Amino acid sequence: MKLYIKNMVCSRCERAVQLELEKMHLPITAIKLGEVTLSCELTKTQKTQLSQALQQLGFRVLEDEQSKTIAQIKNAIIDLVHYQDQNIKTNLSTYLSTNLNQDYSALSKLFSDKENQTIAHYFIVQKIEKAKELLDYKELSLSEIAHKLNYSNVAHLSNQFKKITGSTPTFFKKNQKIARKSLDIL
Repeated sequence: MKLYIKNMVCSRCERAVQLELEKMHLPITAIKLGEVTLSCELTKTQKTQLSQALQQLGFRVLEDEQSKTIAQIKNAIIDLVHYQDQNIKTNLSTYLSTNLNQDYSALSKLFSDKENQTIAHYFIVQKIEKAKELLDYKELSLSEIAHKLNYSNVAHLSNQFKKITGSTPTFFKKNQKIARKSLDIL
């Protein structure tokens, strides 16, 4: 049985969900961003108890197919941008189609209809959040960050950064007054 969980966006989230499942003695087969596979079906009571426990931690078990698909799209993009440094150079539509085993145009239409933004815009926002994180660390130059995030040059990164944040990366790096956003609210 697969469960799709909203706001599960990092390894700490995975661990928190895993601990709740273990408290309920539910057999986990696999766990990854936004998704848990159990080796058995849950009773209605177990589903309710799990849903309530996860809700207290800021998560939500998704029931309808459209919400599940949107969560899968978001989690795939978060995983790509924040956790798979080398794969960010991949074609986004191919990446999503392959990972979700669905036609990209259908995914794109659903996402735009339900989220009031395009998948491409969501991807850019995630890349800018990653750029902010890398700027915070002060380990890479702006040129290295642009390369790491697959921008053609620093100017392209700077233009998108300013469109999303209202500030340049250089201003952000010097002032750090632009707060980074939590991945689960983007």
